[in-house]
Amino acid sequence: MEEKARAHLIVSGRVQGVCFRAETQKAATIFGLHGWVRNKRDGTVEAIAEGAKKDVISLINWCKTGPPLSWVEKVDVNWQDYHGEFSEFGINY
Repeated sequence: MEEKARAHLIVSGRVQGVCFRAETQKAATIFGLHGWVRNKRDGTVEAIAEGAKKDVISLINWCKTGPPLSWVEKVDVNWQDYHGEFSEFGINY
């Protein structure tokens, strides 16, 4: 059985106004993850991702590059206990 994981991400750099949320949602869906992504007022992007640990790691690695128009300076990762509370990966506003 695959190990389940949950990660809280804060992505810094040029990550707003470059389709980062929509592309993160697409990537998370491809990886089979659940959770959400949103813009924060400080210019960062925040996400919670849950699923198989290897897939959460894949999303973290994807976020280090992001979509073509973005420029990622840093991805802060806080590993948390898996909750299994989400049924999809959505965009929060």
